[in-house]
Amino acid sequence: MQEILTIKHLSKSFMIHNLGKQIEALRDICLDLREGEFVGITGKSGSGKSTVFKCIYRTYIPQKGSIWYQSKNFGLVNIAELSERQMVYLRKHEIGYVSQFLNTMPRTTAQELVKHAVLEMGHKEEYAEWEANSMLEHFELDRGLWDCYPSTFSGGEKLRLNIARAMVKRPRLLLLDEPTASLDHASKLKVRELIEQLKREGTTMIGIFHDLEFMENLCSREYTMRNGKLEDIENLT
Repeated sequence: MQEILTIKHLSKSFMIHNLGKQIEALRDICLDLREGEFVGITGKSGSGKSTVFKCIYRTYIPQKGSIWYQSKNFGLVNIAELSERQMVYLRKHEIGYVSQFLNTMPRTTAQELVKHAVLEMGHKEEYAEWEANSMLEHFELDRGLWDCYPSTFSGGEKLRLNIARAMVKRPRLLLLDEPTASLDHASKLKVRELIEQLKREGTTMIGIFHDLEFMENLCSREYTMRNGKLEDIENLT
């Protein structure tokens, strides 16, 4: 299998202007990810896990290093140097991101939100509606909520909707930032079921987890973040 993502010597720091202090969030991160792999990352809050994801998704721009991604549309590209237009394309068509927080379009219902994700991939209206409904049913989101605005949802309902919206697109690369953070046991099993299905279909994934039990027998490799550095725990394959 070829490598789909190669991170080389990635570093990121933040300036706290009112304190005149610079905080080093990432230090010399290196990671290779092959097609179809699922890599798990653990670590304490504030260790830099989410910052890695935000650099891959290009909501943060690193000070040093490169993030080489094998795009289906553009070929091999360095995400750190892509144009905004190219990055928007990758977010719509190739790279998915599930965060703990749900950002939605105003006056958009739960069903419309998931359906819109499918339409972005170029599918027709009828197929998009069918896929959206199937995904909402899988995550057991009450049908009475489908035509409601997500701003009224509980934390767990918002997270399930966020996961449904990202997974329905079946992206080539999926970033999962604490996808089970506020879910009950039954909902966690639904997430795991979808992850296992995506693995079978060839989706490459990186996941950040505090729930070590959830990661068991799921990851190809496991790393931990300590003080901005990525450390290999063991090779599970």
